[in-house]
Amino acid sequence: MKRIWLIVLTLMFSLPAQALTLKIATVTPEGSQWMKDMRSGAKEIKERTGGRVQIKYYGGGIKGDDKKVLGQIRIRQLQGGAFTPSALSSQYRDLNLYGMPLVFDSEEEAAFVRSQMDERLQQGLEDAGFVNFGFATSGFANILSNTPVKSLADLKGKRVWVPEGDSISYASMEALSLSPVTLPLTDVLTGLQTGLIDIVAIPPNVALIMQWHTKVKYVTRVPLVYTLGFMAVDKKAFDKISPADQAIVREVMEKTYENFNEVNLEDNEGAYEALLNSGIEAVAFDENAYRETRAVLLESNRRLGEKGEFTLELYDEMMRYIEEYRSERSAALGE
Repeated sequence: MKRIWLIVLTLMFSLPAQALTLKIATVTPEGSQWMKDMRSGAKEIKERTGGRVQIKYYGGGIKGDDKKVLGQIRIRQLQGGAFTPSALSSQYRDLNLYGMPLVFDSEEEAAFVRSQMDERLQQGLEDAGFVNFGFATSGFANILSNTPVKSLADLKGKRVWVPEGDSISYASMEALSLSPVTLPLTDVLTGLQTGLIDIVAIPPNVALIMQWHTKVKYVTRVPLVYTLGFMAVDKKAFDKISPADQAIVREVMEKTYENFNEVNLEDNEGAYEALLNSGIEAVAFDENAYRETRAVLLESNRRLGEKGEFTLELYDEMMRYIEEYRSERSAALGE
């Protein structure tokens, strides 16, 4: 009898631990390079953890918009998603700091600020209950429209898309006396098709992937909004993974998002040329109008901070880094 129990115990302890599957939703289309890279990362995690941790992606927005995805995370049907900052700003208000309209003038400027502040924003998101693996920029959102946009006056009376949950961009559009229309990312193409919206702001590479470029005629290349994407996993689900396997997941996914952060900027340049080659006409934004618009938006930003839409101290710190970068750049150029 004792021998039988020894055999049973040996079998019990030799069985592999039950696999933990992280179910992740994303609007990234199936077949895109982004989805291929994410699945490659998932494969590496499965192999290196001996199958103890697996990631199952639901691409193409099949799990619905951000609200639906967050609802499914709350009831444990999903463990995470790939998001833009506005999607989780209700959980962590400072996520929108980088994405305020016309805050940054260049990719280099944004990269300098991020080198100073990314870690704190990541920690803030984790403190809010979501593990993340770094931010990946998609570049600046440009203006895509069916009539030329050369100045603020050209936007008057037009229905401008604002991402669902992005209260800062909504307030910014109102400050410019525009007509913002809130839609989830999954409904924008339909909105362009039906005329519900006239203008969208999105990086060229995202416009191509989401096929929005098929419904517009002009692109105005202005650094309107600096965009980011990231994966967020419910911390309670992530904490069920052993510390050793957590380290593997973090290593692989951080590497994936570092790669996205680099290649997305290169892809964006190629995507802009692809937009022009598809017949979309390039439009230049008036420099004086740019400065005037930026002044209005910076004033609007400050009012939003004073109302508690984000941590005003963090915003001021970000603006100091921007001024520091510009001063150092001007000095280096002898300006």
